[in-house]
Amino acid sequence: MANRFRTYADFWPFYLGEHAKPATRAIHYAGTIASALMLIWAIVTQSWWWLLAVPFFGYGPAWIGHFFIEKNKPATFQAPLWSLISDYRMCGLWLSGRLGHELMKYQIRG
Repeated sequence: MANRFRTYADFWPFYLGEHAKPATRAIHYAGTIASALMLIWAIVTQSWWWLLAVPFFGYGPAWIGHFFIEKNKPATFQAPLWSLISDYRMCGLWLSGRLGHELMKYQIRG
């Protein structure tokens, strides 16, 4: 897949399409927010063992969403950096109320 997309701008619509179902996106938001909170907790408490939990909180729910709700494979396996960036971008757009516009822009319906 990494060879399939030459730029992040090409990857982003594909990423959104892989998250077409609202339930998949919802479980991603939960995981993304939980992983961010875990990271902040580790930094604030300086309990660095909590850093081990960050990937589990982030990727665990997301992968469950892909395998059981969306029924596709996570892009993380092929394009890990772009997928991570896109997880936070999608969550940020959702939190700011701008994700609907982005989905319409690329004609993605769930």
